Amino acid sequence: MATPNELTAMRRAIAISAQGLGTTSPNPPVGCVILDRDGVPVGEGFHLRKGDHHAEVNALTAAGERAEGGTAVVTLEPCNHHGRTPPCRQALIDAKVSRVLMAVMDPTSRGEGGAAVLEQAGIEIERGVLEQEALLVLGPWLHSLRTGRPHITWAYTVGANEDDGDEAVTALRHSYDLVIRRNGTIEEGVPGSHGEDVFRVPRLSLGEEPANAALGLAASGARSVLIEGSENEAAGVLADLVDRVIIDVPSTPPSSVPTSASALLPDGFRLENAGVFGLWTRLVARRDR
Repeated sequence: MATPNELTAMRRAIAISAQGLGTTSPNPPVGCVILDRDGVPVGEGFHLRKGDHHAEVNALTAAGERAEGGTAVVTLEPCNHHGRTPPCRQALIDAKVSRVLMAVMDPTSRGEGGAAVLEQAGIEIERGVLEQEALLVLGPWLHSLRTGRPHITWAYTVGANEDDGDEAVTALRHSYDLVIRRNGTIEEGVPGSHGEDVFRVPRLSLGEEPANAALGLAASGARSVLIEGSENEAAGVLADLVDRVIIDVPSTPPSSVPTSASALLPDGFRLENAGVFGLWTRLVARRDR
């Protein structure tokens, strides 16, 4: 069973893994923390983009020799295959760690899986550590693998239009692979963030069938897509495929007459979070599947 110190390390790994959102696709956003023999954190790392070192290697590099006999705490099962980089399970074996804790098992793992190979090397393994918390970051990536299309979020500010903009919504784009603007333009969330030769911005007509449009988005390497603005044709075309909505509602005085009787959430969505966000109340809802 994970110790309190190891649980703290896993939450740190989850937190830093989120820095890879919007850049790692088609790879997953992963974080790793290395603890020495005494349970002291000595290295941490996250995966930034495909082709760069994975989280485990970055964390081991920071830890150096202090990793020997220690514990690796990682949000996703270490990979077991040679791609653009060597398998992470071998890096952990070579570093002579004694224990590896992982939150989520990797459905893309080749062969026996990284965890099994680590066990065969005599390394103690613990699976499922804070799995549900790690899914807050890894969920969209896993969703894309399961459905064959990106996880789609529709975000808008109630009452905003193309002229006055959607500043609060625009700030979200840094965490998404692709953004569909109000005029139908498709862009990288952060231009150039995925690196060269691993990602492309698709050219799609929003007049296509929703399923075909979703496949076109997935073929780009995208695992997450943000639809910006309430007046966006893409929201209509992809309405049945939207997985989450983020709605910013303007603040009101403590006592006021309602300005609209229209529903705040689209049909079929369940409210999951509500809170103050700057000058707005931010509502987050997921499709009730």
